[in-house]
Amino acid sequence: MKISVELIPRDIEQLDHELQLIQSSFSEVNTINIPDLLRFSIRSWEGAVRTLPYYENCIPHIRAIDFNLKENLGLLDYLNANNITQVLAVTGDLPQDMNRNVYPTTSVDFIRIIKQECPHIKVYSAIDPYRNNFKEEHEYIQRKLDAGADGFFTQPFFDLRLMEVYYELLGNEDVFWGVSPVISQKSRNYWETKNHAIFPKRFEPTLEWNIDFAREVLNFSRATGTNMYFMPIRVNLEAYLNGVFK
Repeated sequence: MKISVELIPRDIEQLDHELQLIQSSFSEVNTINIPDLLRFSIRSWEGAVRTLPYYENCIPHIRAIDFNLKENLGLLDYLNANNITQVLAVTGDLPQDMNRNVYPTTSVDFIRIIKQECPHIKVYSAIDPYRNNFKEEHEYIQRKLDAGADGFFTQPFFDLRLMEVYYELLGNEDVFWGVSPVISQKSRNYWETKNHAIFPKRFEPTLEWNIDFAREVLNFSRATGTNMYFMPIRVNLEAYLNGVFK
């Protein structure tokens, strides 16, 4: 079983600090995933290189729309040169800075080209349980598998019952279930408005509720032989992981 923590590469010093904290205090964690956020100067694959001395399993997120598939993908040379053997391919949101070049490359296109040119790279893709209805999302998952996807990271869940439905849909696929603490009404509103997330009636925007839910997901992952990842946005990383693991 893999347990991952998503770390945002705001700057090298903070990334190093968080890596040292997790490695020294939370032996249960064996994987790090790095999102690619354009508002920061460090790209996900650069953050992944910084992570490798701490964790062999490091998974940078790669935005498909940033790459023109008609040109040579120098990124693949970078990944190979730095021994990065796992990535999460996502389509990506349009940048706020419209001076940035974007291309009509989908995650399905991107998965296919990576697996064609670098079959040794394990390519994860995304599952969003709130984007479509079950049938449409399941068909989208199948297109990604047909393109060569090796596994999936989900958007964070807040209800174990919905997760169980997706587990049945996915069968034996290699899945990381996502959890993200939501500890304010403002944060809940964001998830519901922007991502159309579904919260159970029993949800409470407290650290205690979110820690308890993360433990439920951890137990579910262990029982089903699947994986999970934590997206600890706007909470104290040490306090949150201490609550989950200690």
